Amino acid sequence: MARRQLRIFGDPILRQRAIEVEDFDGSLRKLVEDMSDTMIEENGAGLAAPQIGVGLRVFVYGVDDEEDEDNMSIRHIVNPVLIEQSVEEIEDVEGCLSIPGLRYDLLRPRRIVAQGFNMHGEPITIEGTERVARALAHETDHLDGILFVDRLDEERRKEALREIRLLILDGENVMVKESPHS
Repeated sequence: MARRQLRIFGDPILRQRAIEVEDFDGSLRKLVEDMSDTMIEENGAGLAAPQIGVGLRVFVYGVDDEEDEDNMSIRHIVNPVLIEQSVEEIEDVEGCLSIPGLRYDLLRPRRIVAQGFNMHGEPITIEGTERVARALAHETDHLDGILFVDRLDEERRKEALREIRLLILDGENVMVKESPHS
């Protein structure tokens, strides 16, 4: 098991668009494995490569549309493109491993279809509703440098940013002053 260090709100890599994966090799498979281990260790529902300091378009997620948490599998997608999103939206609580302790209700599409590749370079299509759709949207946003607080309405976004500032003033480790990568 190889757990990687999480990047926290304030780290510049979280605001950059990740680049397309070109090499579907052993290092990509190791990255997916490390991301899966990290997500499990951190008790997350998803994890995008930028959240561990890797600027590649890949993420893992461990949610299913069904509620059987004992039978949940971890999936991944490389170079995802959201090709279809329902107009119908649902509101649910959302949080992020890169913004510890912050959770807000957020509207997301009820259904999403994504296309991309698996870690071996084979094309895949993922169709998800509710929880899976939320994970696909949230993690794809990470790959585009968007955090869930950016999707909140103006009033709740201001509230979330105030909450982050208060956590910083209380000495919580929620902001990285300088990124350790180039």
